[in-house]
Amino acid sequence: MAVLQTDSERLVIPHVAMPFPRNRHGDQRAAHELTREWALRHSVMPPDLVEQYLDDLRYTDLIGGYYVGAPLPVLTAINDFSLWFFVWDDRHDRDIRLRRDAAWARLRDGLHRAMADPRARPRGTEPLVVAFADCAARLRGALSGQWAARFARHFHATIDAYDQEYRNRVAGRVPTVGQYLALRRLTFGMWSWIDCLELAAEYELPDRVYWSGPYQRAALASQEFSAWYNDLHSMPKEIAAGDFHNLGIVLAEHEGLSVQQAAEQLAIRVAERVTDYRREEYCVRRLLDNLGADAELRAGVERCLFNMRNWISSVYWFHYESARYRVESWADPASPPYFRGRDQNK
Repeated sequence: MAVLQTDSERLVIPHVAMPFPRNRHGDQRAAHELTREWALRHSVMPPDLVEQYLDDLRYTDLIGGYYVGAPLPVLTAINDFSLWFFVWDDRHDRDIRLRRDAAWARLRDGLHRAMADPRARPRGTEPLVVAFADCAARLRGALSGQWAARFARHFHATIDAYDQEYRNRVAGRVPTVGQYLALRRLTFGMWSWIDCLELAAEYELPDRVYWSGPYQRAALASQEFSAWYNDLHSMPKEIAAGDFHNLGIVLAEHEGLSVQQAAEQLAIRVAERVTDYRREEYCVRRLLDNLGADAELRAGVERCLFNMRNWISSVYWFHYESARYRVESWADPASPPYFRGRDQNK
């Protein structure tokens, strides 16, 4: 895996233009405070790390820009879920690097059980599972049972994809570009975040729209911009951690590129997803015309499209503002200072 040996010169993250305006939720600050309280109550992060890092990590700013217009309880539930997701991702990386196979398996299985029945909370369950169950129960209760079942299927697939990534990394198995793109749709939780568009819109899309080609392609273009832009900015962090599950690193491995060349190729792919999104957004509106959609359906779909655009702009600014990717300021580039697992308990 020579690709993980970075160039002697510092990687320069290529610039990607952002054509969409930045929008923010009016209750973003209130939701941030509620999420801070939730994180402390559920021991998602140690209190000292919440105090020292939560504001600078900007996790709630990210969601406040993603789901503009969501009712405050919905925004807060998604905020909590997003914070939990970031901590879970850090824990996953730590379990891999310390080869805590049994601990990871317990966590994986506990999350599957919590997703299947989030209101069942057996004694002795670790805080990360209990916190996840709390989020899942709140999110799944907001719309119909059909929506809840779809959301559950999507996140079960994300848990399984994290397990696949675990096994890949332990075995030193670098996925092909095609394999990685398919896996990344799941490890990023793309389908779950797409589901949450309906929560924010307070409107459950009919199957003839949700499952249509234009809507699915528009949503994926927005999500893949976000995931691949994250890969672009997290390349130094993941190189330091020995994690090759990054589109730039996979491109370097399979196309014989330097890390810098791979980053430049990745930036081109990222920009193309904005173009793709614009095209598919137009196709969604044409679909509504062809369906003879009424005013209520059009308004619901427009709220979802509005937040697809907001996904693109919010994730863009997050990577300039969050402390999550400031590897150069860490004592150990492979160990983020904002995460402390059980191996580092004070």
